[in-house]
Amino acid sequence: MADKPWSGRFAEGLDPTVEAFTESVSIDGRLYAEDIAGSIAHARMLARVGLLTADEAEAVVAGLRAIRTDIENGTFRFDPALEDVHMNIEVELTRRIGEPGKKLHTARSRNDQVATDLRLYVRQALDGVRHDLAELMRALVDKASQEVDTIVPGMTHLQFAQPVSFAHHLLAYFEMFARDEERVRDALVRVNISPLGAAALAGTPFPIDRGMTAEALGFSAPARNSMDAVADRDFAVEAVFVLSLTMQHLSRLAEEIIIWNAPFYGLVELPDAYTTGSSIMPQKKNPDVAELIRGKVGRVYGHLFGLLTMLKALPLTYNRDMQEDKLPVMDSLDTARACLTLMAGLVRGMRVKSDVARQALQKGFITATDIADYLAGKGVAFRDAHRITGEIVAMLVRQNRTIADLTLTELTGFSTAFAEDVFAFITPEASVDRRLSYGGTARPGVRAAIAEARQRLEGLTP
Repeated sequence: MADKPWSGRFAEGLDPTVEAFTESVSIDGRLYAEDIAGSIAHARMLARVGLLTADEAEAVVAGLRAIRTDIENGTFRFDPALEDVHMNIEVELTRRIGEPGKKLHTARSRNDQVATDLRLYVRQALDGVRHDLAELMRALVDKASQEVDTIVPGMTHLQFAQPVSFAHHLLAYFEMFARDEERVRDALVRVNISPLGAAALAGTPFPIDRGMTAEALGFSAPARNSMDAVADRDFAVEAVFVLSLTMQHLSRLAEEIIIWNAPFYGLVELPDAYTTGSSIMPQKKNPDVAELIRGKVGRVYGHLFGLLTMLKALPLTYNRDMQEDKLPVMDSLDTARACLTLMAGLVRGMRVKSDVARQALQKGFITATDIADYLAGKGVAFRDAHRITGEIVAMLVRQNRTIADLTLTELTGFSTAFAEDVFAFITPEASVDRRLSYGGTARPGVRAAIAEARQRLEGLTP
């Protein structure tokens, strides 16, 4: 059992089963870079206010940098008996540089230390999520720019509704992910607050400069209340909530890709590199990446509920329950980033079958609404136009025919308002291009939306 040099209270060591149960370094070891950055900032601040000499501070900084190099080279061994990343690094620092290593923890606690580390980690990871979102948004815009003239059935209730440009459909997802990017930026405002210097819960009697450490670590400000500083995990919950919404949007897109790719629909062909085969059926090309993205949303949702439940009845301030915050946050970030990256590749490699789209437009009476609109434009009350169109569709269903099979003689039998110009009016292309309202599917508007989307992507600050 490792010696715990910080503990003078206990005569006996931990039972090995308790030691294994309480260790967290197997998870929070990922915070080593953030922990070392926080310790370097803290050491320099201690030197500024006279709690370390300049030489002691430089020895601490050099020792911490050497430890970071060893961790990154794989030559540093984390000891579970030392519980967490903080004590592993501090004990090793003291072993290497002696007395200055023991002074480093002056005016701080593991409570404010871990809160600082986690905020630094989440901040960096959310910046990565913003980058991944931008790449997926760019992939959607690039694909949309290739498919403006591809007209597909737009659906409600998974029933053919009205024709739309496939580019317009893709840009709907661009908007979803743009909102996700906005939410990430907004969440970062509340992540970027420094708990360092709050110590265990009450602050410290030492003359520290919390503004200095906050600035050194890139935080916008120190936390205002020392108790809240160590007890707050709102930022972690908010990050996982934002990721949950992002995963929901990824899952919706994944579901549509799965449907589009299914043989009975066959609108798209997925790249071989993002599909798998069957162990028994040689003809299969399964959309496994899309299916796994769709499935992993439950994993992130579960982490969100787990965090909320863990925090729901905790009294102020720090409680050991909060050790359970890191795994759900880290795994949610890992999962979302992997899914975003894979979805961008899937979208880029997806081939749209415009010939299949054209055939699909002949099914489901996709321009029935246009027939009603045509009659309304000729002075027929819309409710009457709606009824007449329904009667036309009912006849076609009985006869197993499509709108394209209609003759003018048949149409005038339903209403004398019909004329030869109806046939140009009810083509899928004409239907699409009449939707000129802002945000509609008319192809000129879609091209303008693509140009605007590219400008919005350029405006995303790193």
